[in-house]
Amino acid sequence: MHEIEPYYRWRDDYVAAEDEYSPFYATVYNEFEFDKQIYNYLLHPQWDSFGSNTLYLKVLYADYDRGYVIIEFIGEWNDAINNDIMMLKREIMELMIDNGINKFILIGENILNYHSSDDCYYEEWFQDVEDGWIAGINFREHVINEFKQNNIDYYINFGGGLDEISWRNLKPLQVFKLVEDQLTRRLT
Repeated sequence: MHEIEPYYRWRDDYVAAEDEYSPFYATVYNEFEFDKQIYNYLLHPQWDSFGSNTLYLKVLYADYDRGYVIIEFIGEWNDAINNDIMMLKREIMELMIDNGINKFILIGENILNYHSSDDCYYEEWFQDVEDGWIAGINFREHVINEFKQNNIDYYINFGGGLDEISWRNLKPLQVFKLVEDQLTRRLT
């Protein structure tokens, strides 16, 4: 896992550590030591911690004018033991919502497992975005199934064309437009 680094090709367009509205503003990364881990597995030092022992993230891009953010995740999303959604909501999402973000694109291809608890924080997050949305792209099938079995897909849009977006070859605005088009089609 230490070789899996967050996507970096958009760094010319956006760096969360340089964004004064970002929860990770002024973060300094250790490029020479592995200072994060999930269980016994070391993680690349560029991943950001928000308080979970098993789930890390990277804000790849935020556009405050259009109100969207793209966030990549790695690890195990564990609401049952660690209450990851509470920490994610309180430490990251609320700050972004306060700064005008109401559309969230969550990249989940490096999420290995999901363990549920209740859906209260998902519901709260969903209500906070009002005219916006939350979309999960490229999550693994068994992870999506766990989210669906626990009715989290009522709050986060999964599946269908969202699992087929080849986002790495696109610019952030193109990813946003693809996700927005998918969600618009679902509503009509």
